Amino acid sequence: MEWQKVFEDERICVIVPTYNNERTIVDVLRRIRAYTRNIIVVNDGSTPETLAALTAAFDASELPEIVDYTPNRGKGYALMRGFRRALELGYRYAVTIDSDGQHFPEDIPAIMDCHSVNKDALVVGSRNLTADNMPSKNTFANKFSNFWFRLQTGIPLEDTQSGYRLYPLEAINLRWPITPRYEAELELLVFSAWRGVPVISVPVRVYYPPEGERVSHFRPFWDFFRISVLNSVLTCGALFYYLPVRLCRRLTMKR
Repeated sequence: MEWQKVFEDERICVIVPTYNNERTIVDVLRRIRAYTRNIIVVNDGSTPETLAALTAAFDASELPEIVDYTPNRGKGYALMRGFRRALELGYRYAVTIDSDGQHFPEDIPAIMDCHSVNKDALVVGSRNLTADNMPSKNTFANKFSNFWFRLQTGIPLEDTQSGYRLYPLEAINLRWPITPRYEAELELLVFSAWRGVPVISVPVRVYYPPEGERVSHFRPFWDFFRISVLNSVLTCGALFYYLPVRLCRRLTMKR
């Protein structure tokens, strides 16, 4: 299949947020380019080495679209900046993929195949949480997040913390009160579900390098604290907004 033509015809891009991933981002981008050149890199306040790696690896004509700012603001902020730029460039959908090498760009066809039969859906790449190399703190945090997401939306989802997704951009409200850090990905799922966007998962692979080689910005105590506070807020929102609205819709449809 000529994937570039599919990306062009359907106005799909790939958004790659990055923060100090100079060792892995070039390889990730080269592998994405096997499917499409519609790439937006969001440089979230990285040190100069990240941009230097990009400019050294690609000619000026081959450089992807780059959204660049300082200081570091967090993944949620980076995603919203990427969505805004994608809409400015006329894209209708965006695949998001991490730049640390944990996601396989070779799984883009799986994401796209799911999208082809679920055009309005937010597609989530579901990782194998029982893999031997999956860090235990990630597995616990994901199961914790999955439980609250189902409580808040009524939707069972296997991997609410995966950053490998395809978003229908028209369903994203850039004025949503999205938090700036990584927990924003949960908010995007919940707000989309509340808006009636179908949320569908598809299996994808994940690679976790050995402990000494991992580049992680996860702070166990503070990040878990923030997501706990967020889940409390979202659960209140579900009780006092989403569930009453859902009930009213059902009653209206029965008349």
